[in-house]
Amino acid sequence: MRRWLTLLLLSAGLVIAYVDRTNLSVALAASAFRSFFHLTDAQRGVINSAFFWSYTLLQIPAGLLVDRWGVKRPVILGLFLWCIASAATGSAAALWQLIALRLLLGVGESVIFPAGLSWIHRNIEERGRGLAAGIFVSATKWGPAIGAPLAAQFISRFGWRTMFRALGIGGLAWLVPWALWASDGKRPVRTLKSHASGAGFASVPALLRSRIVWGTMIGTFCYNYFLFFSITWLPAYFVERRHLSLDSMGFYTMFSFAGTAIVAILAGAAADWLIRHGADAAATRRWFTIAGLLGASTEVLGALAQSDKRAIFFAMFSMAGLGLATANYWALTQTLLPAAAAGRIAGVQNTALNLAGIVAPILTGWLKQVTGSYTVPMQTIGVFLLIGVSAYLLLVRAQPAPLGAMEEAIGES
Repeated sequence: MRRWLTLLLLSAGLVIAYVDRTNLSVALAASAFRSFFHLTDAQRGVINSAFFWSYTLLQIPAGLLVDRWGVKRPVILGLFLWCIASAATGSAAALWQLIALRLLLGVGESVIFPAGLSWIHRNIEERGRGLAAGIFVSATKWGPAIGAPLAAQFISRFGWRTMFRALGIGGLAWLVPWALWASDGKRPVRTLKSHASGAGFASVPALLRSRIVWGTMIGTFCYNYFLFFSITWLPAYFVERRHLSLDSMGFYTMFSFAGTAIVAILAGAAADWLIRHGADAAATRRWFTIAGLLGASTEVLGALAQSDKRAIFFAMFSMAGLGLATANYWALTQTLLPAAAAGRIAGVQNTALNLAGIVAPILTGWLKQVTGSYTVPMQTIGVFLLIGVSAYLLLVRAQPAPLGAMEEAIGES
């Protein structure tokens, strides 16, 4: 029971992290916020991207930190820092201050994802890992689903400054149950020894010699290009292109991300069921991932639709389709790659994930400013999703011998 309680607490912490990421994109959809800072579309893209500059840079170091110290203490420090940075955004008075606080938010949040995935890898067996990963990773969708309407309500009633302060300070309440009830769980002896000897860094290049790792990184980037478009620009798309009010935008954004979260949990559990009944774990999770990327590509149909209702339907449908991949593409990585480097693997994969967080907001803002519409930015999403499908078809397949050698190399490092 304590294992599952820890998993739920980690998931709740990730929900808080994504609430504090999403609040800025909702603020950027509000005319009062844009007018106060005199923002162009390109500047909006840069502000949305700034969080990921520090967050991405620290993913591999955060994985190493978790491999060495476990999850409990690093997550406490990280959450305290990011909640304070989020709350302080309510006092920003200049563009550079917004960017600096988003960088600080990225530093604080950098530990939560490697911590959660590493903990699942070491404490949940294969037959239950899809459900565990589904619960944890679905928090990246519950966060925006909760955060978007909540932020919209605060802005509509109290203004954007109060919104940042209330959501930031409110997240600190999570520290109490985490400090009391969370468990660090298992940590492999070999990983601890490698860090004690100072050689743990050498295993990251060893991981990068695998085509599975590269295929996973490409697929992860493409999946998350769409996800981070949705987190950073979907609220503005609903308001500016589909003419929704701020409150209606929050409602439809909530359903878009909630659909992904629900399907992610169901798809993770379905893959676990198939594996328990004899299906190959790697193949099952791989095909769920490919189906999810193809389902997400229907967003392009919404971009081309003249009807606002049809466009909103495809925005929600494509996000639900993405849920087929959400748990399974993370669990697939854990199935195919060695457990001794769980934190480092999570850090490498999450680096690719968050490179998409840097690129998607900036490229979307630039394309929108150049073309004057959302059509080309959303067609670009379709291109990246098809590249992701190709990566999982061609590169991410079982590779027994090299992986065995990699496991041995990491153990000796």
